[in-house]
Amino acid sequence: MQFHEVRFPASLSFGSVGGPERRTEVVTLANGFEERNTPWAHSRRRYDAGLGMRSLDDVETLIAFFEARMGQMYGFRWKDWSDFKSSVASGAPVFDDQTIAIGDGEQSVYPILKTYRSGPHTYTRPITKPVVGTVHVGLGGDEMKAGVDYEVDLASGLITFQHPPERDVEITAGFEFDVPVRFDTDQIQTSVASFQAGSVPNVPILEVRV
Repeated sequence: MQFHEVRFPASLSFGSVGGPERRTEVVTLANGFEERNTPWAHSRRRYDAGLGMRSLDDVETLIAFFEARMGQMYGFRWKDWSDFKSSVASGAPVFDDQTIAIGDGEQSVYPILKTYRSGPHTYTRPITKPVVGTVHVGLGGDEMKAGVDYEVDLASGLITFQHPPERDVEITAGFEFDVPVRFDTDQIQTSVASFQAGSVPNVPILEVRV
């Protein structure tokens, strides 16, 4: 995967629009009933960064970032301001926000996960781009010490414990995270006159699997 571990300027992504996209195949039967299926286990997010442009300096920053990524060639990190941490929107991440696994006494490497709940139904999302300095990990209700009890790979979202967690011990984590994305175009069209008149460029952003 061609990916640059650099974040799109958060001040520009703040005004963007976008969110998760699902792919559902719907077949209507002769009797009027439907059969629904999906080839995707996980959603894919789309954004439009153009709406975050507030000045010509912002446009200049966008163009520089676009050129450094060579258009669609290289992926990068994106802060989704509507969903970027393990806790509720009004709170700060803590070590017991999310249960990511149950120890088996043998495995020492675990992926970071975020679970979305609605009633009895859940969806578990892999988190592959945690933010440096924000990951807190717990074992059995006790917070562990980063760099001593565990290490976090910020490029993959994997937590490696110094010693395998004991069997049946709950492994929890709290964190902030970015979305791995790329530009969904090889062309950025801007006009100073149009921008000053209130028009913003279209800058599509698409989540990538890593």
